[in-house]
Amino acid sequence: MNAARGRRLIELAEHYFACVDRMDLKATLACFAPDARFCIATFDQQYQGRDTDIRCMFERLNTRYASVWHGNFDHVTQGPDRIASRFRVENRGLDGQTSVKNNCNFFRLRGELLEEVFVYMSGDNSLR
Repeated sequence: MNAARGRRLIELAEHYFACVDRMDLKATLACFAPDARFCIATFDQQYQGRDTDIRCMFERLNTRYASVWHGNFDHVTQGPDRIASRFRVENRGLDGQTSVKNNCNFFRLRGELLEEVFVYMSGDNSLR
């Protein structure tokens, strides 16, 4: 894989996380292919379809927390369409309490869109 494609995969992953952190549902969903699959592997849950299951999952996330933050990324790319990201998550609840997680996501892209996401998360399932 060429270096430019590796950088682009990292940009796409970090753009996705920035959309989630802004709680911008429209922008977050725009990162996904229409038939995308989102799996939370540590809790054996699967969501199929950008405009159905995945939309509902993010709607629940956005109403459950006052804010979310993803950062301190470590990325590994494998071209032309795969990236793994390890990162820190901070979720601030509506009660003001903050939970911290260390997660890892594995992404497969179709062109510039997320086709498949596998999430391995520590702690409680914040995407239920």
